[in-house]
Amino acid sequence: MAKEFNTSVTCNPKRHYMVDVTAKMKVFEGLIDDGKYFTITRARQFGKSTSLNWIYNNLSDRYLVIPASFEKYSEDSWNDDDSFCKYFCTKIIDACVRENDKSVISFWQDAKNTQKFDFDQLSQKITDFCQKCGRKVVLTIDEVDKASNHEVFVRFLGMLRNLYLDREKFSDETLTFWSVILAGVYDVKNLKLKIRPEEEHQFNSPWNVASDYKLDMTFNPQEISTMLADYENDYHFGFNIKEISEEIYKYTSGYPVLVSAVCKAIDEQLDKDWTLDGVLKGVKTVLRDENFTLLKYIKRNMEQYPELKTFLRAVTLDRIYINYYALNTPVDLARMFAYIRPDKNSRAQIHNLIFQQVLYEYFIAENTLSQLNSNTGVFVDKNGDLNMPLIINRFKDLMSKKQNKEEFLEREGRFMFICFLKPIINGTGFYYSEPENDDGSRMDLVITYNRKEYVIELKIWHGTEYEISGRDQLSEYLTSRNLSEGYLVTFSFLKNKVVQEKPEWIEYEGKRIYEAVI
Repeated sequence: MAKEFNTSVTCNPKRHYMVDVTAKMKVFEGLIDDGKYFTITRARQFGKSTSLNWIYNNLSDRYLVIPASFEKYSEDSWNDDDSFCKYFCTKIIDACVRENDKSVISFWQDAKNTQKFDFDQLSQKITDFCQKCGRKVVLTIDEVDKASNHEVFVRFLGMLRNLYLDREKFSDETLTFWSVILAGVYDVKNLKLKIRPEEEHQFNSPWNVASDYKLDMTFNPQEISTMLADYENDYHFGFNIKEISEEIYKYTSGYPVLVSAVCKAIDEQLDKDWTLDGVLKGVKTVLRDENFTLLKYIKRNMEQYPELKTFLRAVTLDRIYINYYALNTPVDLARMFAYIRPDKNSRAQIHNLIFQQVLYEYFIAENTLSQLNSNTGVFVDKNGDLNMPLIINRFKDLMSKKQNKEEFLEREGRFMFICFLKPIINGTGFYYSEPENDDGSRMDLVITYNRKEYVIELKIWHGTEYEISGRDQLSEYLTSRNLSEGYLVTFSFLKNKVVQEKPEWIEYEGKRIYEAVI
C-alpha cells in the first residue's frame, strides 16, 4: 500500500510520510532511561500521540511499555475509587493483550476482580506487579486531559506520585513503574486548580514529580525536507526539496499537522504541484477545509474564552507587544493552544501565517467595511495582476468618507485596509502582516497574488522626516524581498493643510514607490 500524508490519526512510518523525529525522540528516550516521570503537554495535533507510539515501538525491547489512553473515557467509565481502579486494570489488560503475556493479563484480571478496590490496594498491586515483572515497566497515558476535571483522577495521580517518592526514598526501583508519561493539551501539573477553588491548594500539585525538559516539537525546514525526500524517492518528480521545505515552513512555522496538511493538499488535490505557487495553493486549500478541526477550534476557543479573543486581537491587529512569558490567563491559554510563539525579543506573535489568516478572517467578519467593496474585478488588470494604485486610490476615497479621524490610530488603518482588500484577493491571493526579516525589521503588509508580491507600508503622518524614514524602511524591505516596487500609504489628519494632492510614483534609492496620503 502506498504511503500518504496523514492529518487525522497517529502517524505510522509504514503507512505515512513522516518527518524524521529521531533526534527529538531521543530526548524522551533519555528521560525514560533515567527513570523520569514527565508530561508531553502540547496543543492539538502537535505530535503527542505519535511520540507515545514511537516510545512503544522503539523501546519495547528494553522495557515493558504499557500504553493506555483516556480518549474513549466517558463519565460512566468511573465515578468513585473502586470503579476507577477497575477501569485502570482494564486499560492495562487491553494493553497487555498486544504483548500476549498471559501471566500479566492474569495478574491484572485477578486484581480487577477484587470486590472493593481502593487506591491503597491498587498501589500495592502496582508494587507487586513491578517486583514480579522481571522488566522495568513504563506506563504511558494519552489524552489525560479528557479526565482531568475528575477528582478521582487527581487522587490517582497522587497515588502514582507517592509511589515515585517512596521509590526515591528507599532507592528501590521495583516499587513502582520505572517511568510514567502523561500526554495531553492541558498541563496536568495544575489539575487541582481546575477542580478546587483557587484559594485552596494552589501549589499542592498532584504531579509535581514530573521532570522539566526543553524540546521544540515544531519542524524546522531541514526536518520537513526529510519527509519530502522520502516522498521524492517514491515519485521522482525532481522538485526542489530545500526550496519547498522552506516555503512550507514560511506558512506553517513547522506546526506538525499544518505541515502534513499542506503536503497532503498538494499531493491529493493539486495534481502534485510541488512548486512555490503550489505551496500557496495548498495553504489556501487548508484554509478552505471546513472539516479541518484544528482551525475550527480557534474560533471555538475564542468564543469559549473571551479574554483569549481580546488577547489574540491585540497581538494580531493592534500591534500591542506583550511578553510571551507573561503569567496571566489569556497568555497561558494562547501558549497552551500554540496560537502564539515568542519572537526574537520574547514578545508574543501569532504562531504561523495560517493561524494569522484565520484570525484576520474572523475579525474581518465582524467589520462592515468588508461588505462595501462589491465590484472587485476592476482591481485586476488584463494580465491577472493586482492594480495596486487603483486599490489604494479607491481605499483613499472610501476612508475620506467613513473614518472618524479624531481617534484614528495606525493599527486601525492597517485593519481597515485589510478589510477593504480581502474581497479583492479572496480565493486567489494571500495576505499577511509583519513577518520578521533576518535583520529584525518588519514589513507592514505583504500580499501575494498571481505569483507576485506586493509590499505596503502603512504610516501615520508625523512630518517630512518621518515620511523619509518610511521610504527608507520600505526600500530596505523591498531589497530584502528582491522587489523593485512598493507602496507607502500615510494617514494624515492635519487640519487645513494638504500634504499631498494626489498619489504618485517616485524614485527612491533605486526603487519605485507609490505614495499616497489619506
